[in-house]
Amino acid sequence: MSSHPFCFRYGDKTYCFLFDTESGSLHNVDRVTFLCAKERYKIPLTEEEKSEYALVPATEKDEINAELDELVSMGVLESECGVVMNKKRVGEVKALCLHICHDCNLRCRYCFADEGTYHTADRAHMPVEVGLKAVDFLIANSGNRRNLEIDFFGGEPLMNMKTVKAVVEYARSREKETGRTFNFTMTTNCLLLNDENIRWLNDNMYNVVLSIDGRRDVHNRVRKTPNGKDVFDVIKDNALRFRAVRGDKSYYVRGTFTAHNLDFADDVLYLNDLGFDQISMEPVVTDIPDLAIKEEHIPAILDEYERLARAYIDRRKTDKWFNFFHFMIDLDGGPCVIKRLTGCGSGCEYLAVTPRGDIYPCHQFAENKPYYMGNVLRSSDYDLGVSEKFARNIVTNKPECADCIAKYYCSGGCVANNLNYAGSMDKPYGISCMMMRKRMELSLAISAIESAPDNE
Repeated sequence: MSSHPFCFRYGDKTYCFLFDTESGSLHNVDRVTFLCAKERYKIPLTEEEKSEYALVPATEKDEINAELDELVSMGVLESECGVVMNKKRVGEVKALCLHICHDCNLRCRYCFADEGTYHTADRAHMPVEVGLKAVDFLIANSGNRRNLEIDFFGGEPLMNMKTVKAVVEYARSREKETGRTFNFTMTTNCLLLNDENIRWLNDNMYNVVLSIDGRRDVHNRVRKTPNGKDVFDVIKDNALRFRAVRGDKSYYVRGTFTAHNLDFADDVLYLNDLGFDQISMEPVVTDIPDLAIKEEHIPAILDEYERLARAYIDRRKTDKWFNFFHFMIDLDGGPCVIKRLTGCGSGCEYLAVTPRGDIYPCHQFAENKPYYMGNVLRSSDYDLGVSEKFARNIVTNKPECADCIAKYYCSGGCVANNLNYAGSMDKPYGISCMMMRKRMELSLAISAIESAPDNE
């Protein structure tokens, strides 16, 4: 089934939609058509919907189904995927995630990287030599690509600015010679975001990701210094000073919600109230019992996304306009077809490099030895065997994704999360799937409502 009926209530009106996954067409339909579509696609009706549907005359149902049949004949409903693709391209790297240090000045309880160490003992910092060799590796293995990306990650990359600055300077020095253009991104917890670092990042980074989890008590509950100190106010003030300097350049604030703040819409709105207008709030993925998102939390989480969506539409009509990462959708433009099928490109066009120069499929696989791919200091060690495994990880090769409304926007989910929590790279992590489908529906509804002539 490629066509999906869904509803969203905003203000005093319930909007009904019919979305076709393959064609990307979105139809704003009336209530009766919505009910007929649910029946047509064998989606169980609620008891209230059954009562409504029973009152619809058979002749009206027939007329609606005839109209739906016509849309099918036009190729905008129940369409089929027109792209045949069995694997990703191997051997052309577009982006590197440089682990500038496996060290951190915070001890976030939910950190997938074991407090920034990636389960290593020495809290290594990347030497300048490794950083420069990583640039050489990217250029040498980028094929015909002209636009290359380097993401400075950790741990906390601001703890090793010597190497960060050296990498940027070196990459820039090789642009003209190689015909490449580099874009740089950094993810930081903001604790070391002083005036000097703010100026340098603003001048040199294409994008900066600021990690703040929302309200003071939410943030401080899970993100403390090694000696247990609360640092929310320092981080907030540093981030706001950076925001003031950043202007219209790319940035966003990224938060994480856990089982302790299922009212995460309040955290998003709090961040907006502070003055941030580019915001993401991600569900934690962990097996820590008191933090983990469990299936029993899903109904409350889906309701919370709806509450956030209504507030989002309201605020975007005011001076508190903001973007929420998971509600941003472009039905006319991107992502491109290949990106929709392949996702983030981990293991193929996107790789990670540890402080010692070891290469892995992405930052979440770092130091996971079965996925070791080589070392930037020894170019002859680079092995595409792991890339070949990742190359087959595309959404059309995942049967469980076949009927999902969101499959071309999540591309089958995070490979690392699928492996760690569903047992296979090819098997989507169900809890993430339920949230992704809801966010997709809400993104479509928001897009339709905001583009309607009567939206004010």
